[in-house]
Amino acid sequence: MAFCNLPLFGLLSVFLLANHRSVTAAVVTSTNIRLSIAKNPTPDFPVFREAPVFRNGDACNTERIHITMTLDSNYLRGTVAAVLSILQHSTCPENIEFHFLWGRFEPQVLYSIKSTFPYLNFKTYHFESSRVRGKISKSIRQALDQPLNYARIYLSDIIPLHVKRVIYLDSDLVVVDDISKFWEVDLGGKVLAAPEYCHANFTKYFTDLFWSDSNLTKAFEGRKPCYFNTGVMVVDLEKWREGKYTQKVEEWMTVQKQKRIYHLGSLPPFLLVLAGDIKAVDHRWNQHGLGGDNLEGKCRSLHPGPISLLHWSGKGKPWLRLDSRRPCTVDHLWAPYDLYSSNVHSLEG
Repeated sequence: MAFCNLPLFGLLSVFLLANHRSVTAAVVTSTNIRLSIAKNPTPDFPVFREAPVFRNGDACNTERIHITMTLDSNYLRGTVAAVLSILQHSTCPENIEFHFLWGRFEPQVLYSIKSTFPYLNFKTYHFESSRVRGKISKSIRQALDQPLNYARIYLSDIIPLHVKRVIYLDSDLVVVDDISKFWEVDLGGKVLAAPEYCHANFTKYFTDLFWSDSNLTKAFEGRKPCYFNTGVMVVDLEKWREGKYTQKVEEWMTVQKQKRIYHLGSLPPFLLVLAGDIKAVDHRWNQHGLGGDNLEGKCRSLHPGPISLLHWSGKGKPWLRLDSRRPCTVDHLWAPYDLYSSNVHSLEG
């Protein structure tokens, strides 16, 4: 898209103008969700404006694009903005099928998705938090310790078998390009595709204890490991299942419980298993780190180059900074996709 090459303020001006399933249970489609139990939002629950309807262009075929995201009340505002951005910039929005994973049943959250996007093609699945609770080690930020943050490890167990490939996306991002371009990436026989950052200091993702133990570091033998962000990736579910990658990641989580070899939640075990062995895609598909670091969340500027996806990874989230009236400049790029309404009475009237 033409505006992806614009600098920050040029991009900003363009934007400002412009059902329940456990790991082993059956799928419940969005049309079967019992929304009657949450007909009206509670006073302290966010209310969202209904999104416009987006229709397919004339050139669309019938191929489904499968997108997986987690769904919970803490990040619901981000999820709604992400979904809107994907639909708005897609040539074939009706071809997109969302797969939402939830850990705690929150009927208000499901009601919000259905009422905000009444035409949305989606399914929901229950992620059993007991699968990881005994494997999670305390990290440097509490949000990284939530069981739902680890659900991405179990996609091949949760998503139906007829779905061969999925895009996994975090909830703190917006897509400003046609998501089909990311969907169609050639995996080249790899199990996973994502932007790769070989200039990053890879050693910082693991502790000195890890790097001093040759039995641990040999995990990277035969590979040139580079950092990649697991919040934006294309996954071949068949290859993941065949390669037993869930078990491989879990093995490193078990090591972490015995020895402190990393600090950052679900990311490091992914890196231990796959860093240096993924299909690297253009950096435009993850302009990451806009939420700052994991401790203070200080403001950051955009990296040079074209942009297809803006990602507020890190501690700072755009909706929180905007509400506090202390936003970073990049947060104004997220704001046009925010369907949250703080005035409940105006919607009811």
